[in-house]
Amino acid sequence: MRRLRNVKIVATLGPSSSDYATIRALFEAGADVFRLNMSHGTQDEQRARHGLIRQVEADTGRPIAILADLQGPKLRVGVFASGAADLEEGDPFRFDLDPTPGEGHRVCLPHPEIFAALTPGARLLVNDGKIRLKVEDCGPDFADCIITTGGTISDRKGVNVPDVVLPLAALSQKDRSDLEFACEMGVDWLALSFVQRPEDVTEARTLAKGRAAILAKIEKPSAVDAFGEILAVSDGVMVARGDLGVECPVHTVPPVQKRLVRAARAAGKPVIVATQMLESMIESPMPTRAEVSDVATAIYEGADAVMLSAESAAGRYPVDAVATMNAVALSVESDPTYREVIEASRRADRRTVADAIVAAAREIAETTDIKAICCYTQTGGTVSLVARERPRVPIIALSPVPQTLHKLCLTWGVHTVRCDEVERFTMAVVNAALAAREFGFAKAKDMIVVTAGVPFNVQGTTNILRVAPCDERLILSADPE
Repeated sequence: MRRLRNVKIVATLGPSSSDYATIRALFEAGADVFRLNMSHGTQDEQRARHGLIRQVEADTGRPIAILADLQGPKLRVGVFASGAADLEEGDPFRFDLDPTPGEGHRVCLPHPEIFAALTPGARLLVNDGKIRLKVEDCGPDFADCIITTGGTISDRKGVNVPDVVLPLAALSQKDRSDLEFACEMGVDWLALSFVQRPEDVTEARTLAKGRAAILAKIEKPSAVDAFGEILAVSDGVMVARGDLGVECPVHTVPPVQKRLVRAARAAGKPVIVATQMLESMIESPMPTRAEVSDVATAIYEGADAVMLSAESAAGRYPVDAVATMNAVALSVESDPTYREVIEASRRADRRTVADAIVAAAREIAETTDIKAICCYTQTGGTVSLVARERPRVPIIALSPVPQTLHKLCLTWGVHTVRCDEVERFTMAVVNAALAAREFGFAKAKDMIVVTAGVPFNVQGTTNILRVAPCDERLILSADPE
């Protein structure tokens, strides 16, 4: 099985997609990566889903990536004496640490770290920004506010604090437990929620101990401001537009998305665009035109992946949602304008031998009749650099390391193939030629480009490129050894 598109599709699993038949149908419809949302469901439920994904992988013979999305710190108000209260614009309202049930003029906010960071003029957003308040006065145990946008506030609604960097660890105690559980289970990616600073990512990396790649979710203004530093210490990023659209003015989200996608592309690190991509398909078998356009925009920008959340996890039409996203991707990538946009936005800082090798591979492939660029890799680093170039031909990643192949399922344009370890470059070329033919990328008479590093099986040694036929007999006959 091979995909006929470059962008990857991430599908979240949940109540609507927790059995083998549905997970396999999602994969066959186009899902490349499955997301386990640790905010919902028990660890036993997530373990069962993980096992089913690996069973689909074994039955289809194709690597599949699994991403565990950690919940992150959740800030919520306390409870009300009557379960809710109506807030009117212009009225005063107090948040404090008193656990007494709230009324129309106050409620408990059981997070002293919020009060420690607040300053007059800061905003507090409740229930995804539907209710907005401005801080007039504050102290270590209270915040007196003016209601700027009213509404009904009810028990345990979420709170966003967009204007300050909170002295909160990105990993709660639950997250630490879920991180260890996910790593022991064998996920390939860990998504870190509510990142504010690069130290949040390095903390998660220390706890993961190399067992999973770290993906930073960008959903706070502070993360946008520190994006360069966060990207430098992350293996990939997610533009998580849900909370980003709550904490930032909504009209600023599209340019932020474009800027972050381009920066991640230039760094050669995978970037996912997520949240509300086909949200109407939670209830409808058809998306809106605006949603289709939204997905298309992310693909035109060159995002590595687009993600489905509730559409595939809890919606009525999970397989249709994946199939729709797949169809949009095929349509966009067949548009001549797509290549124009991708190539016009290509920018990379090339400083190493590996940078030069992958740039040469793309240029050779695009100026001659080359069918694929094939990379023999241990860690996937060279493959990521090739994908950064966004070549016009498919990328085939060959590796003896299953975790590397899983991780690369998130990377733009990459088709992953398991192979044995090799000691000679000639055998890497032979494996590449066989894979290109087996998966329908080329025929025996066609040519491919092969990159690898000598000595073999050593990280960071990409230093060789060869144009070769897809007939292994010709390769072996030309071997000087």
